[in-house]
Amino acid sequence: VSEQISTAGMEASGTGNMKFAMNGALTIGTLDGANIEIAEQVGKENIYIFGLTVDEVAAFRSTYEPKTFYDGDPGVKRVLKALFSNRFCPDEPGIFKPVFSQLMGIREHYLHLADFRSYVQAQERIGTDFKDRSKWLSMSLRNICRTGIFSSDRTIKEYADEIWGIQSQRE
Repeated sequence: VSEQISTAGMEASGTGNMKFAMNGALTIGTLDGANIEIAEQVGKENIYIFGLTVDEVAAFRSTYEPKTFYDGDPGVKRVLKALFSNRFCPDEPGIFKPVFSQLMGIREHYLHLADFRSYVQAQERIGTDFKDRSKWLSMSLRNICRTGIFSSDRTIKEYADEIWGIQSQRE
């Protein structure tokens, strides 16, 4: 599984995950960057998309209150309390306090907590699908078969033709 978990509209999901898909990895990610192109090629049933869309992020950003998600979702609260409690860093108390503070900050630009529940649900689908070996292998093969468009050969030829204005000596 290739995790590409940027906030929609931030274009943080790049071409590296295309290579993973070409080798059969299944992608979990937001509808952002290269994930959009992968979904178009492999089909939405062969990729795990979660979270807000670009339009939802734009509409939600001005009213986003992390505390609403913290108070309203027991899963969010449990994870953040564990992070804040030093559970993961008994030898370095407080090391994750800045992360907690950033996630709970009023100006938390990436809306992490808004995507949390959807991310957990996508991970649950991954777990269910992985147990069905035939389905998992079929999805993986579809990723391999449908992502040839991302090959470096095609990309280099396209750049040569459209950007660099050069032709192969074979042509």
